[in-house]
Amino acid sequence: MNQITVEELAKRLASSESSIQLVDVREPQEVRTASIEGFVNLPLSQFAEWGNDIQTRLEPDKETLVLCHHGVRSAQMCQWLTSQGFTNVKNITGGIDAYSMLVDHSVPQY
Repeated sequence: MNQITVEELAKRLASSESSIQLVDVREPQEVRTASIEGFVNLPLSQFAEWGNDIQTRLEPDKETLVLCHHGVRSAQMCQWLTSQGFTNVKNITGGIDAYSMLVDHSVPQY
């Protein structure tokens, strides 16, 4: 599985790159607690609600970066997206917890 560090993510976000799509698989209450602008929230627990139309929600050939709290749920999502034909999926290692500690201390830890 391809991965990206939180430091690399920060550089990509700072460049205002439009060629990436950002997915956060955490629960809505987690996103309310701590979030990074630009991410679409697709909670794994609500898979039944969005799983069947993933091809219309996201572009399969666009670089897709996936975030969760520590990197476990996002890794699951990356594997699933790849099985659905997505060609350039990357797990954000350490998740938003690492992002808060290493990149942006204003993002709350929980």
